[in-house]
Amino acid sequence: MNENRVVRFDWAMKYMLRNKANYDIVEGFLCALLEDNDLKVIEILESESNKEDEDDKFNRVDVLVKDSQGRNIIIEIQNSRESDYLYRVLYGVSKNIAQSIESGQAYKNISKVITVNVLYFNLGIGEDYLYYGSTEFVGMTTNERISKDNERLKKLIPEGASYNPVEIYPEYYLIQVEKYKNIVSRAIDEWIYWFK
Repeated sequence: MNENRVVRFDWAMKYMLRNKANYDIVEGFLCALLEDNDLKVIEILESESNKEDEDDKFNRVDVLVKDSQGRNIIIEIQNSRESDYLYRVLYGVSKNIAQSIESGQAYKNISKVITVNVLYFNLGIGEDYLYYGSTEFVGMTTNERISKDNERLKKLIPEGASYNPVEIYPEYYLIQVEKYKNIVSRAIDEWIYWFK
């Protein structure tokens, strides 16, 4: 019996992105996506979370990066459709945040988390190929948006905190590879073209 042995793209990507010799590749991708040319990968962290008890949900992400700004960046490559995928994204981010500090530590030590999801299936919502999400605080009566540049907010930042209270919330990127139209208009498009 002849078996057709091929290396799956998602496995190759995960292997390549986890390899210390390829930090420059991870940095290039993240710099293009986050539009931050100063980003440096410090280390690839253990991507499997500990279960607190036997009933706890198992969580493993494909690649977990610690960058020079102290952020944890989760990179997920998903081939098969999951109807509850966005719930899974939220769980992974929440678990990472919860495990970023230990009992007795101040909340100001929580790590900023960014999740990047490279999807090889149609999520079933939206027509764009690249989505960004974050938490935003908007006044219910005034429509005032609380900005990270607000002078009063700057006074609330605890000494030693890495991020202000608005910037610490997670950020989400969804890349729907199949919806990309092969038109390069910015740096991240070159990466998405390659993924496709």
